[in-house]
Amino acid sequence: MNTNDEGGVAGNNAVGSDMLAPGDMPVEEFRAAMHEVADLMADYLGGVDNYPVVPPIRPGDVARMLPASAPEQAEPIDKILTDYKRIIEPNTTHWNHPGFMAYFAVTGSGPGILGEALAGALNVNAMLWRTGPAPTELEERACDWLRQAIGLPPEFVGHINDTASVSSFVSLAAARHARKELDIRRRGMSGRTDLPRLTVYASTQAHSSIDKACVALGIGLDNLRKIETDDEFRMSPAALATAVAADREAGAVPLAVVATQGTTSSTSIDPVPAIAEVARREGMWLHIDAAYAGVAAIVPEVRAKMPGLELADSLVTNPHKWLFVPVDCSTLFVRDANQLREAFSIVPDYLTTTETNVTNLMDYGVQLGRRFRSLKLWMVMRAFGLEGLRERIRYHCALAHEFESWVAADERFELAAPVPFSTVCFRATPALSLDEQDAFNERLLARVNVAGPVLLSHTRLRGRYVMRIAIGNLRTRMSHVRAAWDLIRAAYEQVAV
Repeated sequence: MNTNDEGGVAGNNAVGSDMLAPGDMPVEEFRAAMHEVADLMADYLGGVDNYPVVPPIRPGDVARMLPASAPEQAEPIDKILTDYKRIIEPNTTHWNHPGFMAYFAVTGSGPGILGEALAGALNVNAMLWRTGPAPTELEERACDWLRQAIGLPPEFVGHINDTASVSSFVSLAAARHARKELDIRRRGMSGRTDLPRLTVYASTQAHSSIDKACVALGIGLDNLRKIETDDEFRMSPAALATAVAADREAGAVPLAVVATQGTTSSTSIDPVPAIAEVARREGMWLHIDAAYAGVAAIVPEVRAKMPGLELADSLVTNPHKWLFVPVDCSTLFVRDANQLREAFSIVPDYLTTTETNVTNLMDYGVQLGRRFRSLKLWMVMRAFGLEGLRERIRYHCALAHEFESWVAADERFELAAPVPFSTVCFRATPALSLDEQDAFNERLLARVNVAGPVLLSHTRLRGRYVMRIAIGNLRTRMSHVRAAWDLIRAAYEQVAV
C-alpha cells in the first residue's frame, strides 16, 4: 500500500492534511452567529408579550412546515436562524410570557439563560469529578447555598436532577435500599417469594410522579396508599396512622410516606411534624415533595408556613419553578447521602479513576451523563442575591392575594382553596346545578385561554371543576393580573348568554 509523506493513505488528502479535515464551524462564524442569536433572544424576551401565550395553530401545522428528511448538503446558519424565527419561535407555547399563569409558572431569567448558554459551550458531562471538576464542586456549593437559604440542617446534601419526578423516584429507591433486610440491590424483586408487600403513603393530592415512581420501582399502584385530606386538602396524620396499622396487620412493610409542601392542585401544605411523628414511630422514610413551594422557603414568613422541613429524610424542590432558573433544574436534598450512593453506585473499570475523597455525581442516581445544571443556578443566585429573590417571591404572593380579594368580592365566583403561596383556585358559581356549573367553568376557561393574553389551567377539587391562576413569572405585573381578571369577568358574561 502506498502512503504519503505524512503517513496517510496516498490520495486520501482529507486524512493526510489537517487543512482539509472536516470539523466544526469556524470560530469567527460562530462568533457572528452568537451575536445574532443574542439579539434574537434579547428581542424575544423584550417582546414576548406581543405573542399570544398559546399559538393559534392546530396539531401538525409545524410538522407541515418542516422537510420530511434532513438536508444532504450544509445549509447556512442565517437560513437556519431565519427558519427558527419563522417556524419555531411563533409556534411554541410561551412559558416566559408574563401572561403565562397556568400549571406552575416558570421563568428563564436573563442570568439563567446566560448560564445555560455557557454550559452549552463547555459541553461537560460531569459524571465523575475528573470529567467535571468545576461542575462537581460548583453543584455541591450551589446546593449548599440553597440548603442554607431554605433552612435545612448542615447534614443535608444537595444533588441536582432534571425534574422532581426523577428526584422523588431516586428518593423512594433510597428508601427501599435503606431496608437492608430486603436486599433489593443484590436480589431484586422479581420471582421472590420471601419478599413482603412494600407500601408507600401519600395524600390524595400528591403529584402523579409518586404513582410513577411506585410503578417504576416495582412497588405497584395497588401498594400506594392515597391518604384522605382535610377541608384544606392537607393529609390527615390520623388517617395515615390507621392505614399503616392496617397494612402491618396484613403483613405488609410500610416503606415510605410522601408529604407535600405546595400540592399541585391547590398548593396545600401537609402537616409535616405530625406526619414525621408517624414515620419515625413506624420506621418509614419521610420524603417531602416541595417541588413548587420549597424554594419560597428562602422567605422567612413563607418558611414559617412550612414547619418540619428539617425532619425529612429527603426533600425535593425545583429552582426551575419559582427561583427563575431555566428548565431543567431540580434539587434533591438527602439527610444521609450514603443511602443514595449505596443504592446506585456501580463503577466498572472504564469509570475508575485515581482520585480519592472526591464526589462522583454518577454515584447518586440512575443517570451517568450529567449536564452542568449548577452553573445557571449559581448565576441566578449571584445575579439576584437572596434578598432580590425574596423580593420577587413576595411580590408574586402579593399579586395572588390581590387576585384572591377580587374573587372573594365578586358574588359570581368563589374561592376553592386557601392561598398560602401565589396560586389561586377559584370557580364561577352561576345559579345552576353542580354538574352544570362544572360545564360552565370549563367553557369559561376555554374562552379566557383562546383570547391569547393569558393562559390559566384547571384541576378538580372535591370533585368539582376548578380554575387556577399561578403567578410566578418574573415578567408578570399587576397589569397582567388585572387583565386576566377582566378577561375572566368578560368571559363569564359571554358564557352566561
